[in-house]
Amino acid sequence: MIAATGATAAAGIVKGFLDYAVAEGADRTGLLAASGLAGMDLSDQDARVPLEAYKALIEAACAASGDGALPIRYSLGTKLEEVSIVGLIVHSSASMAESMVQLNRYAKLMVELDIMNGAERYSVNPENGQIWIVDNRPDPNSFPALTETAFARFIGEFRRSFPKADFALEMEVSYPAPPHAAAYEELYRVPVRFGASRNAIRIEPRWLEVEWEETSRYVFGIFASRADQLLEALSRDGSVRAQVEARLMAILHEGDISMDRMAADLGMSRQTLYRRLKEEGATFGGVHDALRQRMACDYLSARKVSVNQTAYLVGFSEPSSFVRAFRRWTGQTPSDFRAA
Repeated sequence: MIAATGATAAAGIVKGFLDYAVAEGADRTGLLAASGLAGMDLSDQDARVPLEAYKALIEAACAASGDGALPIRYSLGTKLEEVSIVGLIVHSSASMAESMVQLNRYAKLMVELDIMNGAERYSVNPENGQIWIVDNRPDPNSFPALTETAFARFIGEFRRSFPKADFALEMEVSYPAPPHAAAYEELYRVPVRFGASRNAIRIEPRWLEVEWEETSRYVFGIFASRADQLLEALSRDGSVRAQVEARLMAILHEGDISMDRMAADLGMSRQTLYRRLKEEGATFGGVHDALRQRMACDYLSARKVSVNQTAYLVGFSEPSSFVRAFRRWTGQTPSDFRAA
């Protein structure tokens, strides 16, 4: 079995693409050999495989089929809930706003990028009356297929659920036009601009206001509980910062959490925790503050809780203290941010 270190992908995502490529005529044995993977590496949907192996698999499948757009076709044509628990969580969310919060929380269960350093993979940016979903992955041009598949997932999921409604309106990608560029507008069905300064799709603004019908909070809780277990397992094999964030997530509402307590929870001394975070360019206080900010913005963006409830959820005993901190983080009050 191949060892998964550094950036990784979920085996379910990789196996889904492998099965799709084989159904399109590629040779399974040849693809596995090109990627350095064995069948047992993909037997557990939640197992991890190196991202480089996934990249090699995609490159081999595209070469074998002569179709550079194969990853786009795969992501448009397959249901996310069939290859990842993240799809189940997204589909049981109460609204698109909440689904974006959950997608950012659990995105690493699909593809874990150690270069993200705790930042959100996706952001929803209002710009001059328009709404853009931006993929914040650093160095996207080193693996354009990740951008292709991510945007195909967004579009494909909405296309299946709402076949008569527009979702995506246009797309920007930062890499030059690939040889299969002609397939973009055919498959995505939106104008695409190559060589842009970012990777983003513009969507119909009204989707952020729509609440889904027939969602079950009980079912959502079951899926989220399982995903949290997977995140915790993943963090144990990841960076110290990721381990700290995973532990903080569960106790964030408790307020001021000491570095001594965190070190004890992680089974190391305070000095060791300090040193290992420093090696990753982080401090405990900085990680705690950044997580509070990120979760506060997530809660307020979803518009499911009040400002006072958000203050409690991220560990502030006094709403006034939360307002001051939020203004320091964003330059806005929580109420203004929530209303935007």
